[in-house]
Amino acid sequence: MRFATAVLVIDMQRGFFEGETLARQQAGLVDATNELLRLARERGSRVFNVVTEHAADGSTWTLSMRDDDQGFNVTGTSQAEVVPGLGIVGAHTVRKIRDSAFHGTDLAQRLRILGISRLVVCGIEAENCVALTGRDAFAHDFRVAFAVEAIGSGKPERGRRALEDNRDEVRQPILTHAELADWWG
Repeated sequence: MRFATAVLVIDMQRGFFEGETLARQQAGLVDATNELLRLARERGSRVFNVVTEHAADGSTWTLSMRDDDQGFNVTGTSQAEVVPGLGIVGAHTVRKIRDSAFHGTDLAQRLRILGISRLVVCGIEAENCVALTGRDAFAHDFRVAFAVEAIGSGKPERGRRALEDNRDEVRQPILTHAELADWWG
């Protein structure tokens, strides 16, 4: 099927790059993600821009946000904006309020309607939204590969371990762009 593989770009938003470690990674991640998007478009694959957006009134906040009485990536703020330079125009948008792109969204249904069975996942942060989206994709019977060059983390060692756990436990390979080109077929 033409759209058998889709790319999920996770949380490439200004708010997630406010910390020093991810801020240093931003330019490289944008470049690597844009290269991945180029590969996807060459193969006719769909792209989904998965973003975290919360309501200002606290109704969508996580437990830790409520504990701290501090919102994050509030809809309409600069934190919720896609990072500059990301070539995401034309992508399907999925808005989420928790780590997994599947939790409380219609992503699985949209992927099935489009006949998609395999996902390339990239974005931030490896140990949270990226890895948890991979795990939930497995639970929804989607095959996943992680685009390692386009994945960042504020805690790189923890992020690496999370992706390796997914690789080892649910057979989700961690691939370079060159390796993805072969995996894509």
